[in-house]
Amino acid sequence: MIEYRTCLLATAALLAATSAHAQTAPSVAADDNSIVVADWRAIPDIIVAAGVAQQPDQIGQAVTVITRDEIERRQTVSISDLLTTTPGVTVSRNGGIGTVTALRIRGAEGEQTLTIIDGVRVNDPSSPGGAFDFGNLLAGSVERIEVLRGPNSVPWGSQAIGGVVNITTVTPTQGLQGRASAEYGSHNSLFATAGVSGGAGAVTAALTGGYLRTDGISAAASGAEPDGYRQYGATGSVGIAFTDDIGLDLRAYYAHSKVDLDGFPPPDYSLADDAEYSTAQEIYGYAGLHANLIDGRFRNRVAFTIADINRDNYDPAYGSAPSFFGRGRSERYEYQGDFKLSDQLRLVAGAEHEDSSYYDGSLTHRSGITSFYGEAIVTPIEELTVTGGVRHDDNRDFGGHTSVGANAALALHEGTTLRASYAEGFKAPTLYQRFSDYGTGHLHPETARSYDLGVEQKFLDGRATVGVTWFHRDTTNQIDFRPCDPADVTNPDTICFHRPYGTYDNIERTRAQGVEFELALHPIEAVTVTGNFSYIDSVNRSPGANFGKDLARRPKETVSVSADYRLPFGLSVGGTISHVGDSFDDAGNSRRLDGYALAGLRAEMPIGDHLVLYGRVENVFDEKYQTVADYGTYGRTAYGGIRVKLN
Repeated sequence: MIEYRTCLLATAALLAATSAHAQTAPSVAADDNSIVVADWRAIPDIIVAAGVAQQPDQIGQAVTVITRDEIERRQTVSISDLLTTTPGVTVSRNGGIGTVTALRIRGAEGEQTLTIIDGVRVNDPSSPGGAFDFGNLLAGSVERIEVLRGPNSVPWGSQAIGGVVNITTVTPTQGLQGRASAEYGSHNSLFATAGVSGGAGAVTAALTGGYLRTDGISAAASGAEPDGYRQYGATGSVGIAFTDDIGLDLRAYYAHSKVDLDGFPPPDYSLADDAEYSTAQEIYGYAGLHANLIDGRFRNRVAFTIADINRDNYDPAYGSAPSFFGRGRSERYEYQGDFKLSDQLRLVAGAEHEDSSYYDGSLTHRSGITSFYGEAIVTPIEELTVTGGVRHDDNRDFGGHTSVGANAALALHEGTTLRASYAEGFKAPTLYQRFSDYGTGHLHPETARSYDLGVEQKFLDGRATVGVTWFHRDTTNQIDFRPCDPADVTNPDTICFHRPYGTYDNIERTRAQGVEFELALHPIEAVTVTGNFSYIDSVNRSPGANFGKDLARRPKETVSVSADYRLPFGLSVGGTISHVGDSFDDAGNSRRLDGYALAGLRAEMPIGDHLVLYGRVENVFDEKYQTVADYGTYGRTAYGGIRVKLN
């Protein structure tokens, strides 16, 4: 480990020394794992979720981009509510805002989505499947979201089986900018945020802060007592340009959340009102040095990142000590080099090491993984971009694993873009799955293979776009929680004798396949229409009683349409309609979750150049539905607010 850190630091020193003597060139330094450096942000179409910064027509995989303008137009508070209206994405939540929220891409487990915030992998080693909990991710500081659908382990490594969600918060700028907003609405909800960014000479900085509190709804659908939520948080970033070609990027993210829960109190031991609650503290940090060599054609990045998540559950009925205690921590050391040899060939290579730990209140469990990868991006003709790569992960506990991937994008002059990709995914069992009270030591790593084909067509001089993507993914050794059969609990030859409530096990095989349809219309400046339809067939392919049955909480069909119209005097009105099909709450498909449709209306009115008044009504028709059996969801709600922007 000492040798690895020394190597990275020596590389950083070499880059700085070499670049100081390089010819002056326009800066194209980019942190290719997040869109944070200002030079790349000047090109708004650049996408990095595929691993390195590329134009959309150079990427052979399906990527959805959500900008700050759309976040504000949709009046988003919880990022998960916005993502659930994107192609191939479904979301389940155990109650109101702030409760455990799982995001699934193309039918994969929520734990198989890799989430990145400002270049930091934020998946939690102390959570059961190592997932990032989207329940606490609020929109106040988010500037941009990229959702890559499908495995992509070559640049991203472990956990990117379902896809990648890459999130960028407010970034430093040279000119002074500021924004603030506050809203109030149903369930005594208050959401307020503020942010400022600016720079002087070689230094730029940005800072945001936010606060949310709500009385909430009952987490138990049968309950009458509301379960509240509170979060305060902040993000910050600093950029220092030592020269035109060398820069330092520092970023930090902090959030502290508290949510009231419902549990399974005696005598019935069924989900009902009680006094349980949970707290979470999330701290993410990034420190990276970038340097450009050879007239800016050789971009280099050395970085250290940290993710520290503390989670505690409390049940006052049993005292003041936590009923669940989890401390998850990941530290990563990264190097990436991106060398544009010519207009036709670009080579990318990287080395990474991650140390992760999980502390359960009595014991600390650790693991580590060292990785090397390389990619070639070839453009044999102007219209065609082919990307291929290989990655080797050496896991401390599970040995080596090699992943390969390739994709191609053909952008024709008639506005047609054809895409094709093959990608592999790899995910080792988590520390919780191995060492918790429900863990088992015989688990095998999950692996996946995915194929997709897509076509995109632009019309009306780019004001209309239609896209269709077909995909197929096979996953081997997928890990899931297996409840124990009562007969096994008394059998000392089974693991259930020691884990009577159940344990984690490999399912062997699952399959997901389907099609995604997307539509975007901007026929005139005042009108914006987007829509998508996804059909996802995700099933268990392991021999046994559940063979051929749907995976839990995976609706087959989802539809979403959003439209906005700005009137000549400035008033904007819009709405979103979403439909989610039927699904099952359990692996045996014995408990159905009925499909549902949700409609929302919104409006905003500018007052002068810097002030906007806005309001919205969600679940207009007061639909009754559940995304997790027995857990409550919001009925009709209404909110109003004010937004200020200075630049």
